[in-house]
Amino acid sequence: MKKTLFILLAALALASSAPAENLVLRVGHFPNVTHVQALVAHALSRQGKGWFEQRLGPDVTIQWYSYNAGPSAIEGLFAGTVDLTYVGPSPAINGYARSGGRDIRIISGAATGGSALVVQPDENLKTPQDFRGKKIATPQLGNTQDIACRAWLTAGGLKINQLGGDAQVLPTENPDQLALFKLKRIDAAWTVEPWVSRLETEAGGKVLVRDTTSTITVLATGVKFLTDHKDIAAKFVAAHRELTLWIQQHPAESQKLVEYELTAETGGKISAALIAHAWGNITLTNDVSREAIEKYVADARSAGFMRRAPDLSQILVQP
Repeated sequence: MKKTLFILLAALALASSAPAENLVLRVGHFPNVTHVQALVAHALSRQGKGWFEQRLGPDVTIQWYSYNAGPSAIEGLFAGTVDLTYVGPSPAINGYARSGGRDIRIISGAATGGSALVVQPDENLKTPQDFRGKKIATPQLGNTQDIACRAWLTAGGLKINQLGGDAQVLPTENPDQLALFKLKRIDAAWTVEPWVSRLETEAGGKVLVRDTTSTITVLATGVKFLTDHKDIAAKFVAAHRELTLWIQQHPAESQKLVEYELTAETGGKISAALIAHAWGNITLTNDVSREAIEKYVADARSAGFMRRAPDLSQILVQP
């Protein structure tokens, strides 16, 4: 009896002294300047100076995943292949609505501005009506810029559907947008930085509509992750907010890290001048308002991506 008790106590002592199981935290983002915090943090991770790693502790490993646009990132949350992601508000809202409000939560803001409608310099495109019969590229069907484009055209009197209509909205990855724009196979592109600046500086594009105030990037996660790892989520948000402040206070160093990361992710040289040009069109902020979310819901309904407005009472949470 005493021997059995000794073995049990020894086993308990050994278990209590064993190291905690390492949590692999998978974080998504896009190779866009509008995802500044993620780009800076990813660059620091590559350099062995991980921002989130230092603040979440040795038992948490960060793995970064890059997506072209928001719908793919939200599918990653649904599938459980990522735990948190930097993403545009529209895909996050669409995911929330698809789940009947049972999944997808926005846990912080990240940036505003940074998107624009860029048109060919030699075409007389000034109003939505001028786009009748034209081709406009957006990053992905249902992403924030895709919905903004469709809502803008619809508000201007054009009939737009997912297959065509009075104008063709063509979901096209950002690098392909630039190539098609140069070849004049598209008339315009509604996209984000640094692609807006690249269309301007490399292809002579002219900005027709520039959005400098709308929420462009948020930090989102799934309900299961929040339930299982609420403490980790809270620490991540705190580190994200601290990083936002650091970037605001160290713009030159941050731009170098963004240049480094975009070059690593895209495999092409991204110039410091391009990053600086794009930087001025973006405002970093940890805030995201209910009013901003409601505007994106209205745009999604106008663009035909949502039949009725969902109950938004649970979409914004503070872990």
